[in-house]
Amino acid sequence: MTRRLTLPDAPSAGTDKRMSAPSARRNMGPILEVLRAHAPTEGRVLEIAAGTGEHAVAFSRAFPSLDWQPTDLDPERLASIEAWRQAEGPANLRPPVELNAATPGWHATHGPADMILLVNLLHLIADTEAEAVLRGIAKALTPGGKAFLYGPFLRDGETTSDGDAAFHASLRAQDPAIGYKDIALVRDRLSPLRTETVEMPSNNLMVIVSAN
Repeated sequence: MTRRLTLPDAPSAGTDKRMSAPSARRNMGPILEVLRAHAPTEGRVLEIAAGTGEHAVAFSRAFPSLDWQPTDLDPERLASIEAWRQAEGPANLRPPVELNAATPGWHATHGPADMILLVNLLHLIADTEAEAVLRGIAKALTPGGKAFLYGPFLRDGETTSDGDAAFHASLRAQDPAIGYKDIALVRDRLSPLRTETVEMPSNNLMVIVSAN
């Protein structure tokens, strides 16, 4: 699942290993608003592909009763998450652990979870990898648990803006196997769990998954 892609909002690193991504700072508020309305009030959170760690710090601080477990595959991002945790993390934020959620069966060692958060990953991995991520999420959730999947998606096979079309094309140019996933495929791979979608800024969606 690890790829070195050229992205418009690539994270930058500081002197203490803490990385910062413009996209993470921009979407933090809108994502937090959805979480405040729908997230469980207690339990274990598994954050997949936690990236720089900025979300992990902010969201674990906003939900002090949630036991927050950030994960990632990339060593630089794992180091960044830990650096953010050491500098600003609350007591309920655990040290990051390595997880390749594109490996089938990952839920057996990293589940169960009362809440799963996945931000801006699916369009950066291949369809087969995305299926492993989604099927694992469906199996890792506890009864009554919720998952939150944020990012850009195709609707009926199409992008919804010129900017999305250009970004999708740039991803495909770097690797034909990756790119935006259709929201219908996401819902199908999460079946039989119930899903709803929330419109987010910049043509993104939040898919809320309920394991009832």
